[in-house]
Amino acid sequence: MMNTLTILAVASGGAIGATLRLLINGAVNKSFVHALPLGTLAVNLIGSLLIGMLFAYFHFNTTLSPHIKTFMVTGILGALTTYSTFAIESFFLLESGHYTQAFANMALNVFGTILMAGIGYIMILNFTK
Repeated sequence: MMNTLTILAVASGGAIGATLRLLINGAVNKSFVHALPLGTLAVNLIGSLLIGMLFAYFHFNTTLSPHIKTFMVTGILGALTTYSTFAIESFFLLESGHYTQAFANMALNVFGTILMAGIGYIMILNFTK
């Protein structure tokens, strides 16, 4: 059973992450002419970088409260990253016959986010040495 503090950590972090998602997505889509949903890609790449950095930070800071970790990862990053949006946008690109853009979008999101998570993790590990 979840305790009240955990629920509050996720809910408050989620409000922050969702707001950041709205702002970043809007700014990117407004700033760049594109055939791909770059706003979604941007939040997925940023979120992946941050989760890598946070997990590396948690590795060295084992006394950090689990509620803080839940607030940051499940709350903020869970609401910031947009894999469900990525999925439907990719589907719509495929459905409309934009196969090159669909596969580019899928490859960039899948491989880019894994790369950014690894970069974030390694950055923090190397920074703390």
